[in-house]
Amino acid sequence: TQYTFNSARTGSSGINAEYGGTLIFLHGLGDTGHGWSDAMYGELSIDTYKYILPTAPAIPVTLNMGMKMPAWYDIFTLSEFDREDGPGIKKSVSYIHQLIDTEISNGTPSESIFVGGFSQGGAIALYAGLTCQKKLGGIIAMSCYLPLRNDFPASCTINKDTPILMCHGSSDPVVQFRFGQMSSILINGFNPTIKFKTYPGLAHGACAEEFRDIKQFLTQNTPK
Repeated sequence: TQYTFNSARTGSSGINAEYGGTLIFLHGLGDTGHGWSDAMYGELSIDTYKYILPTAPAIPVTLNMGMKMPAWYDIFTLSEFDREDGPGIKKSVSYIHQLIDTEISNGTPSESIFVGGFSQGGAIALYAGLTCQKKLGGIIAMSCYLPLRNDFPASCTINKDTPILMCHGSSDPVVQFRFGQMSSILINGFNPTIKFKTYPGLAHGACAEEFRDIKQFLTQNTPK
């Protein structure tokens, strides 16, 4: 399922000619797309934007004793990321690529499409954006890391100079700050446009300054 809306209108014709840009934004573990709707209506609202907030399927999560919850892939541990759910990650990435293709077929230029996400959703957004075979407007990655890092730089071909904004709280106890920082250094080796922003004292969440930075990133990189 997905939650789709435009901040300036109710309803949509299904044809995207009236939109200046599209943001596909992915929630974190155990959340839903609707959980981010307030931020999109509020702090990240841009009149000409369409927002697509998909919800991940409910799957058993090893980290949480096998409990079923919305998740983009299974997580085994948060201490290191040497053991990863490759098939689950690739399945979610394929779904995001399908959403991008649908937007393009509805009339949105690929350079006006942005992918973003928080935590686990941010990890999928990073991987999906970097491996997309269409040139995107930008990638936003909040409180996350790059999964399946050994796939890079080989898997990034089209979006080697696509703008990327990574945001991370310095006091994040869930996805440690150093993982985000290491991912940004790795990505910088093949996409030097990446910007890594630190939010002192922020835990595993978002803050007003971060939302301002993201909104600025979107407006600056949306084709005029």
